[in-house]
Amino acid sequence: MRELDLEQFWKDDEVAHQNNCFNPETRQMALGIRMSEECVFAELGEEGNPWGYIDSEKKLELNKRYNEKAIKIVGKSLLPEVLVRPKESYFPNIKRIGEVFEGRYFYHNETEWLEGNVKTPLELEAMLDRVEKLDLRSFILPTEWESEKKRIYEKYGYKPNQSRSIRGPVTLATSIYGTENLIYLIFDEPELAQRFSTMIGDVAIGIANIMDEEAGYTKENAPRGYSFADDNCALLTDEMYELFGYPVLKKIFETFCPNEGDNRYQHSDSDMKHLLPILGRLNLTGCNFGPNVLVDAIRRYMPKTRIDGCIAPFTFMNNDIKKIIAEVRRDCEMASECKGLNIFTAGSINNGSMLTSMRTVMETILEYRK
Repeated sequence: MRELDLEQFWKDDEVAHQNNCFNPETRQMALGIRMSEECVFAELGEEGNPWGYIDSEKKLELNKRYNEKAIKIVGKSLLPEVLVRPKESYFPNIKRIGEVFEGRYFYHNETEWLEGNVKTPLELEAMLDRVEKLDLRSFILPTEWESEKKRIYEKYGYKPNQSRSIRGPVTLATSIYGTENLIYLIFDEPELAQRFSTMIGDVAIGIANIMDEEAGYTKENAPRGYSFADDNCALLTDEMYELFGYPVLKKIFETFCPNEGDNRYQHSDSDMKHLLPILGRLNLTGCNFGPNVLVDAIRRYMPKTRIDGCIAPFTFMNNDIKKIIAEVRRDCEMASECKGLNIFTAGSINNGSMLTSMRTVMETILEYRK
């Protein structure tokens, strides 16, 4: 590792993050990478399932050991060193948007999936009829909700969490109805497709409003912001996305984050460059797109959006130092005039990603320091 003034790096990084990473006074590009709790296993040579259950005490011990290495290599602790909340302080699960549309969530190969049970336009129309008549509050809140909400607040002081993010409309719809089915639906029965899209937006807003009320918020003081994770949006053409996906984001953003500075976020770790002109109309505050959707292309349509990316996750996970340097240099050079870059991976940071790779990113950032 090269000589690096770690204390100065993090002071300058704090400045770089000001103004949503558009601070004209910054000396260097902002660094968004903070690793993840998945990474403790490879870094510490420990066996374990990065996505499975880990005892709270064990997690705390791993995080502390990881942070000891992190301080030496990158100059700061990266993972939390506090015990998670007591199990008794968690609220009972509410039903999620996929379940409202009669799907089921399940785990396969340590990953959560959503599966629907409608396959034809007639089945879809009948399902939407049922959803339209649904008492959403009664459906999503479990029978013991009121007593548990009261107990948890009185004993622990916690209020229910807000609902401010979902799978994006395309990813949700392809899970519920099927990928090819959705594409055929938009071509063959656009009015039904538009109804499906409208109801996704309405249900998402309905769930968010219910959870705001349960936490004691009013429309005036409720938290601002909303984010989507829509990997499958790349499967639609721009015309198809305009009909199906865009109206959902537009309506939800107008409802929960209409003002300048409100958080409006889209994650899609797929090759969806063709959708940038449409997404550009939404005035996103931040974005994280696939590794083939680069700074110059994004900036053409999103001049004020913070770009979280665009290092390929496998480049980072494979700890390919030459490729990491090349990709960070590429992004810094593309953002040298426009700013607004928060150097991150174009997707999640997975187990196998090492602290030395983060250090390499930091060293490369300094090549472009003013």
